[in-house]
Amino acid sequence: QVQLVESGGGLVQAGGSLRLSCVASGRTFSTFSSYTMGWFRQAPGKEREFVARITGSHGSTYIADSVKGRFTISRDNAKNTVDLQMNSLRPEDTAVYYCAASRSYGNSAYMYDYWGQGTQVTVSS
Repeated sequence: QVQLVESGGGLVQAGGSLRLSCVASGRTFSTFSSYTMGWFRQAPGKEREFVARITGSHGSTYIADSVKGRFTISRDNAKNTVDLQMNSLRPEDTAVYYCAASRSYGNSAYMYDYWGQGTQVTVSS
């Protein structure tokens, strides 16, 4: 079993910041650094949306245009963690945020093999 557990969500005012963390574990989870890690979000009534990803060993990042300049993604392969730093939050960032792991490489949800349960982020105006 592979487990991804997110934390750090909550309620914040517009313009504020939050830092989401995701820790990966599991007996069948092979080397963490071999996985591309991603963050997605899903707002009520909307499809799941790609937010950011970071590759395994090289740590190359890709950020969605909707959050570019405000969100950053980072990882610590020694701790099996991936973080999403969210600054200048807006009400439209309100969603459930999911951490995901992929053995391939891309921005589409179907390319990700493992998912966390999600953490709620609510941005008030």
